[in-house]
Amino acid sequence: MQPEEILSVIRQAADAWMAGKADAFAVLFAANGEFIVPGNRWVGQAAIRKAAADYASAYSEVKIHIKRIIVNGNQAVVEWDWEDKENATGTRSQANDAIVIDFKDRRINRW
Repeated sequence: MQPEEILSVIRQAADAWMAGKADAFAVLFAANGEFIVPGNRWVGQAAIRKAAADYASAYSEVKIHIKRIIVNGNQAVVEWDWEDKENATGTRSQANDAIVIDFKDRRINRW
């Protein structure tokens, strides 16, 4: 994968997550891709789609600001700031985060 393709997929993932588009997010993953966040791991597009949809129904006003992306081969490190609001309580959260993403066959293999 070319670095510009990797950058495009990462931006598409951020845009899909902010817009609450679970299908658009899940399709970026390989058939058996992994989506890992602290305390949770989902494998496969169907599980990833459900996780994204569940999040989108529970949270709103999601903002992701990508600070930098470092690409090395078929891997990328993304540093970003994250904000959201929990719909049930109105609680707002913010986080500074860094993630590693592996790509295979033009899709996210592991997040």
